[in-house]
Amino acid sequence: MNKQETSFEAPIENPLDCVEDILKSNNWVFNRLSDEELVVKVTGRHCTYNLAFLWQDDMNALQFAIHYDLHINQNRMDKAARALLSLNEDLWIGHFSIPKGSNAPVYRQTCMFRGMGHESICEALEDLVDAGLELCEQYYSAFYLLSHANDTEQGVNEQNLSLALMETVGQC
Repeated sequence: MNKQETSFEAPIENPLDCVEDILKSNNWVFNRLSDEELVVKVTGRHCTYNLAFLWQDDMNALQFAIHYDLHINQNRMDKAARALLSLNEDLWIGHFSIPKGSNAPVYRQTCMFRGMGHESICEALEDLVDAGLELCEQYYSAFYLLSHANDTEQGVNEQNLSLALMETVGQC
């Protein structure tokens, strides 16, 4: 469908305005870098996460990313790739990756907002942030193991990694 066919639709407001409201309600200090980009640091149970929101107006799409404050050593990338494959196949939305160059785990999701009103956009964004942070907390131990453990029998082995990736019930 081309732009002329969709010109009758009302333009989407910038969802970063809703993101700002959500962040303010959580008393999180953020930085609005431009009309298209917003970043914030959030302290989780295990580490500090760097959240980034990128709005692409011409596509009515928002890319959301949560960056861990961890770095995977290059010699563990094969194990990290297997871990990513395992945990991503169980996700319903979004995905984890480890971009080349940074070697820091990232959770990413892109949302399309065409046809949505202000209230539904804000609700979707609140769910997006909550679900993303919950997933990052859930898989923190796997990424921590990959970034901090030594490569001995006690460190990063398949058994320890599979335990770190296992879904758990409850909280400590």
